[in-house]
Amino acid sequence: MVELMSEPSMPSLSPAPQRSVAELVARAREGEARAVARLITLVESGAAALPEIAATLAPTAGGAIVVGLTGSPGVGKSTTTNELVRAFRAAGKRVAVLAIDPSSPYTGGAILGDRIRMQDHATDPGVYIRSMSSRGHLGGLSAATPAAVRVLAGVGFDVVLVETVGVGQAEVEIASLADTTLVLLAPGMGDAIQAVKAGILEIADIFVINKADRDGVEATHRDIQGMIALGGSDRGPGDWRPRVVKAVAARAEGIDGIVAAIEEHRAWLVDTDQLTVRRRRRAAAEIEALALGQLRARFAELPGEGLAALADKVVAGSLDPYAAATQLLDELV
Repeated sequence: MVELMSEPSMPSLSPAPQRSVAELVARAREGEARAVARLITLVESGAAALPEIAATLAPTAGGAIVVGLTGSPGVGKSTTTNELVRAFRAAGKRVAVLAIDPSSPYTGGAILGDRIRMQDHATDPGVYIRSMSSRGHLGGLSAATPAAVRVLAGVGFDVVLVETVGVGQAEVEIASLADTTLVLLAPGMGDAIQAVKAGILEIADIFVINKADRDGVEATHRDIQGMIALGGSDRGPGDWRPRVVKAVAARAEGIDGIVAAIEEHRAWLVDTDQLTVRRRRRAAAEIEALALGQLRARFAELPGEGLAALADKVVAGSLDPYAAATQLLDELV
């Protein structure tokens, strides 16, 4: 199912409706798209029921294959995602897509155009596609993306595809979220040079040279292989060497090769226990982010001078930032 509209008018659950949360999760696990949508809406809105939802989903939240797709605008991320959905569905897998769209810095709104490009799967009950606004969050993802991935995995999707905003070299956050990260490139767009730059080369488990029917594809392929070879000094025996796959997603060419590379990487992750390592790192980052969020909320509720008063003292020169931070923490303790 493709969501064409978000659900801002949908009433949220009350803070402690144990039966309602359990029922909502059960309906989502049975494949009801509206229940899945409601759960993710609760995630995005920071509803009070989130801890209960997370606790309900925890036993089954680690079963999905999480694949991230990133790359510059225009390389064909949405088209490739669309074809990967088709390939995984042909293999009998239940597939979810989170497409992160850039949001307006003024209104917070987003075009959410990726859902429009994936209408082929609108009537397939085994597919769920949701666009999420980045809402100014850097790194190519939305702040709610990790929790949304956990929800989708927890309600029984076999594969979760996460497509980033696609705004350039800063999109390395996807590597901390995905089990397998695809970096998409295209001939003639300068992407081979972008791949040299810090971050992009390191996060790619698989390079996909899309639009491989264009001139310059062989040069792009050589450049990427050269960059992988240059980075090989950091790899030890048995370490993963990024694969390079050519595709023309608009014609569904090369998609089988991408799926095969994903499955090969998955097998390597399991055989080397790197899947556990990556997921432990992901869980640690999520816990840290949640803890820091709770700390910020508590700072605002402190009965003492508070952050604003301490900031005034720093501006006046009567207190330095380090002493102010220590005082703020002391008040919290």
